[in-house]
Amino acid sequence: MHIASKHRIHMPADQIIEIEGKQLKLTNLDKVFYPATGFTKGQVIDYYARIAPVLIPHLKNHPLTLKRYPNGVNEPPFFEKNATKYRPEWVKTVPIWSHGNQRNVNYILCNDLPTLIWVENLASIELHPSLSVAQDIMCPRSIVFDLDPGPPANIVQCCQVAMWLRGIFEHFKLESFPKTSGSKGMQIYVPLNTKTSYDETKPLAHALARLLENEHADLVVSDMKKSVRTNKVFVDWSQNDEHKTTVSVYALRARERPTVSTPITWDEVEHCLKKKDASLLVFETQQTLARVEKMGDLFAPLLELKQKLPKLPGIDGGEASAVAAGLEMAAQAQSKRKHAAGVSARAPSARSRSTLRKSKPRKKI
Repeated sequence: MHIASKHRIHMPADQIIEIEGKQLKLTNLDKVFYPATGFTKGQVIDYYARIAPVLIPHLKNHPLTLKRYPNGVNEPPFFEKNATKYRPEWVKTVPIWSHGNQRNVNYILCNDLPTLIWVENLASIELHPSLSVAQDIMCPRSIVFDLDPGPPANIVQCCQVAMWLRGIFEHFKLESFPKTSGSKGMQIYVPLNTKTSYDETKPLAHALARLLENEHADLVVSDMKKSVRTNKVFVDWSQNDEHKTTVSVYALRARERPTVSTPITWDEVEHCLKKKDASLLVFETQQTLARVEKMGDLFAPLLELKQKLPKLPGIDGGEASAVAAGLEMAAQAQSKRKHAAGVSARAPSARSRSTLRKSKPRKKI
């Protein structure tokens, strides 16, 4: 895949540019946002301009929360859900009712390149979209598991938990897709793109997190208390909520270096686990751009792949009943998977059976 380069942002302090017929004034482009590397605001905008062909489809029509760092990654940021009133008339917004605030919040819809560059000129280093599209805000387009390692655990341990999750999904004939968080951990997405609700996805996610905790208590926790997460992986199921967001694929993170939340293959997950080398899954802007050039958008199936979650029998009894039903269902899946693996390991291969049939009985001496 060719990453468009005609919108490369050059580095004078301020400039006025035209993108797709829309004029934008970009400011403070020489301001350093990542002091450890000297990476500037202009370079942040340039990265987003170049990654836009694969990023924008994942943002399109999803209400967007901005995490803004006006003074760079070493200074306090702030989240912005409600679009600033001082915005170009062509920036699309959508009103979403906030139960907490008892009013509509006007979320930005980052549906095109001019909007993305305008958003980045606001120092929005991190982008956090909803799992839903604005047209159907109560219907998540995917289910997500955020794997967050508690030090000294790192992404290597996340790889192990990810492989366990993948095995459970495979039992239900569901495809899943991993990406780095761009920070310490990783996230696993299961695309749905079918009619569902958070009342279904959240209890199932909770049940799977509990199941993993029950079966692998030495490595997995499903409780977000910091005190229980030392050297363990927190499986954050709570992201599956209409009020929550997860960092976007291809988004920068506000770390010491300009790392990116990057899609990876399951082969890479297994390789990292085998080598026990966390550095294998750390990608900065140039590496992510090069990967997209070579591999295309590994997260493209999230946009269109249609899958249905298994129905939880206890869904009508509220979340507690649904979680209990999900735990039982997931445990059965895990048990069947282990049994199948055991049978496979014990059973002779076709070649072995053939050899056994062909071999003659040895003569007694």
